[in-house]
Parts: sequence; C-alpha cells; structure tokens
Amino acid sequence: MTFKCEIIEREAQHTLSVRTTSAVQNLPEVLGKNYEAIMQYLGQLNKQMSGPPFVAYYNMDMQNLEIEIGIPVSNKLSDRDEIKANEIPSGKFASCFYIGPYNEISPAYETLTKFIEEKGYEATGIAYEMYLNDPCEVPPEQVQTQILFPIKKK
Repeated sequence: MTFKCEIIEREAQHTLSVRTTSAVQNLPEVLGKNYEAIMQYLGQLNKQMSGPPFVAYYNMDMQNLEIEIGIPVSNKLSDRDEIKANEIPSGKFASCFYIGPYNEISPAYETLTKFIEEKGYEATGIAYEMYLNDPCEVPPEQVQTQILFPIKKK
C-alpha cells in the first residue's frame, strides 16, 4: 500500500476539546461520547464545526492513551466543564493520508515516520488524526484519515 506524504504549513486552528485517557479498545465509546458532548455544546452556542474532528495522541501506550478529542471551530470559544477552548498550533507538519479501517493504520504511521527522517525533520511528539469522513456512513475500507505530526528541522 502506498501513502501520500508531504510537508505542509498550517495556520493555528481554534478547537473545543476534551483531554482524557483511554485504552485503545475503549476508543470508539470514549470518542463517541466526547464528540457528542462537544457537538451539543456547539449547538447551544449556535456555532458550527469548521473542520474535521480529530484526536491528538500524546503517547502511544495502547492501554493508557493520553488523548485530546476535539472539533475545530472558527474562533475561540468559552470552556465548559471538561470541554476546553484550545488550538492546534501553527507551523510545519508532516502529513499522510490513509484510507481504510482504523485498526490497520500502523503502516501509514511507519511510512510517515520514515518520510519525516528522510526529509531531515523530527516529530515533536504529538500525533494528530483528522477524521475526514464519518465511519458510521462509509464502510471501514473507505474511512479517510489524515495523520499529522508537528515537525522541526534536525
């Protein structure tokens, strides 16, 4: 399988997000619950999402993933309970597009990691997955995910 990898510049993106921990096997339930809470809050504010939902992975401990579940918004909004106004920072990112089931995404990460090294960069720790379509509306082999790593020159 081949993956389209590239270096891109991104502007800062305001978000509403929830930071939590989860085992990988519980992710569907944890993500669903938190996306629903964020979307309800957005509805109460009469605001819309301004980009694809995402998860930021702060570690890769599959039994204790430290994650931030978020939705991009067009401007900074107020916190409410566990839902926090945040942002994805601006800067250089390595990007890889993956199409297929979430549980088979590892080769895309491996390809992107090699791409980053070959281009003379290093990842700065956080991995973002942007969910470009709804897994409830398409079969698993058509799910589209963009993986992003903030990067800096070695």
